[in-house]
Amino acid sequence: MAELIRIYEENPNPKEIAKVVQVLRKGGLVIYPTDTVYGLGCDITNSRALEKIARIKGIKLAKANWSFICADLSNLSDYARQIDTATFKILKRALPGPYTFILPGNNNLPKDFKKKKTVGIRVPDNNIARALVQGLGNPIVSTSIRDDDDVLEYTTDPELIYEKWDNLVDVVIDGGYGGNVASTIIDLSTGFPEVIRGGKGDIDII
Repeated sequence: MAELIRIYEENPNPKEIAKVVQVLRKGGLVIYPTDTVYGLGCDITNSRALEKIARIKGIKLAKANWSFICADLSNLSDYARQIDTATFKILKRALPGPYTFILPGNNNLPKDFKKKKTVGIRVPDNNIARALVQGLGNPIVSTSIRDDDDVLEYTTDPELIYEKWDNLVDVVIDGGYGGNVASTIIDLSTGFPEVIRGGKGDIDII
């Protein structure tokens, strides 16, 4: 059974954040708020946890295209190849914000992502998500929790999310109502910015 933990986005309680970080360190799965829709995530270095998410999503881990939630742009050099000044300026303008940027990956990607040529990076404008990453010391995986309902693509009420995911994850963070528009995905891996998916972020940023 999952634990439902209330954390206030304006001022996340360090004790509650530390409790969730411990769950992540032990290979647990966590549903958490972002600046767009609620996300399902785990520690990017924990293979067992990544496999669990892949099973839940009904895909092979090797085929998964999940993004990394980072606390700030300092994590970029850990996982992405050196980027040019123009690309960095776009990132600096947009982040933190409701964007996922696809960047060329480097050789330091965690073992389960070694074969990937690119990496999706998110720095959400949400204090809870960023505090989790800071506490953990490395990014967490992010994949959105889509709804089965054709009308409601994303569930926004954390209580309803908890009811649905209770037996699948270890913690659901109630950070207030989430959004129902996903992040804007922009591919910066080729040197020519390309919008892959429109979302909450304004594409004029590029």
